[in-house]
Amino acid sequence: EVQLVESGGGLVQPGGSLRLSCTVSGFTFSRHAMSWVRQAPGKGLEWVSGISNGGGSMSYSDSVKGRFTISKDNDKNTVYLQLNSLKTEDTAMYYCVKEIGRWWDDGMDYWGKGTLVTISS
Repeated sequence: EVQLVESGGGLVQPGGSLRLSCTVSGFTFSRHAMSWVRQAPGKGLEWVSGISNGGGSMSYSDSVKGRFTISKDNDKNTVYLQLNSLKTEDTAMYYCVKEIGRWWDDGMDYWGKGTLVTISS
């Protein structure tokens, strides 16, 4: 059974930082790219970042480029998202997503339940 479990969300002031983690099981992690997708209150889904299966290639949406960093530890079956210089508009539920193939645009097939990030003073 494929499982993706996110953690690390919370309430942070603007300008602060968080690190999200997603630990997976039930598939060969090193063979799959991973993505982070978020959904702000009352809005649609927004792809945030993706990382290739080996962790050597990453991509970011324009809204987070330069502030967020994605990484992947294939020994620990975990993907991370470091969030820096947080803004109120980063408030959202953040989902970890398994990609079908080695690249982040191959298509998504499994989602975690999400971790809530709230940016507020």
